[in-house]
Amino acid sequence: MIPFMVGLGVGAGAFYMKFPHEFWDRLLPIPHNELKVVIIKPRLNARQCAQAFYDQEALLDSPAELARWMARLEIDRKIRPGQYRVVRSNAWNMARQLLTVQPISSSLTIIPGMDKYSIRDIFGPENNPVFPVSGDLLRLSLCDDQYYPEPMRDFLPESEESRIAFLLPETYFVVEESPEELIRVASYSWWKRYGERAADMTPKELEERAIVASMVQREALWDAERSSIAGVVENRLKKDMLLQIDATVIYAWKLQGRNLTRVFHGDLTLDSPYNTYIIHGLPPAPICIPSAESWEAALAPEKNSYYYYVARKDGYHYFAATYEEHRQNIRKARTE
Repeated sequence: MIPFMVGLGVGAGAFYMKFPHEFWDRLLPIPHNELKVVIIKPRLNARQCAQAFYDQEALLDSPAELARWMARLEIDRKIRPGQYRVVRSNAWNMARQLLTVQPISSSLTIIPGMDKYSIRDIFGPENNPVFPVSGDLLRLSLCDDQYYPEPMRDFLPESEESRIAFLLPETYFVVEESPEELIRVASYSWWKRYGERAADMTPKELEERAIVASMVQREALWDAERSSIAGVVENRLKKDMLLQIDATVIYAWKLQGRNLTRVFHGDLTLDSPYNTYIIHGLPPAPICIPSAESWEAALAPEKNSYYYYVARKDGYHYFAATYEEHRQNIRKARTE
């Protein structure tokens, strides 16, 4: 009896494997049960993937059974990260679905110049109407070391404002739309690009470069001028001159709940550590997320003799080494 049952099982298996999955889809269609979205993270093996389907309530029987079917159908090494929309079912039917279902990835974009307020818009109700992310959850995720590359953690500052500067602006394709996933991929991208240079700095020096990069980001409209503006910042710091960066005043007022589009003389008296018209040195943290070009400028400022600059109508600047020359440039910019 036992040999007969074994032979029957082998024969049934051979019969099943002989026919393509389209045959079985017609003969035994998958029941239209509840739809589930299962997130498969990167670098999971077949057993871990099967466990994920079970843990996320898409699999009705054991993960081990699903892993066996995945191996039989030769899909155990073909499962890619992403979101899988599947019908809640048993292991055999789940494996059949995985023969054809394609994972879906989401895209999240960090725009240069975003600050701790505007970065929340990535996860706000407009982009995530079903599960918007609160500012508190984003802040907690940013301050959690586990989402950053391990060698990067020793260099990370503690505040939310400072940490966002270490997320490299780019469009990222992620397996789930969450702060944790965005921080993971964007910080890895930053460390991959700048980690070697960061390793030669102290955490304090690196944070100072982040602050300079953030000011350059907001002050320069064109990439060609970023290194020049970084050079002006360095020259002023060396002489202990007030930096007088309008972008820091705008940010200082934003922290007070007021959004400025233009800085007037009366705005310069605000008592804030971010107001570089009244405090010497750098503000306490970056004011936004710098672009790669702004980071490059902050890490390698242009060596120039300029201490002043004023914007032209086209967004470029006139640079000056003396205050008298700067006053002339102001008059020139106003009459263009």
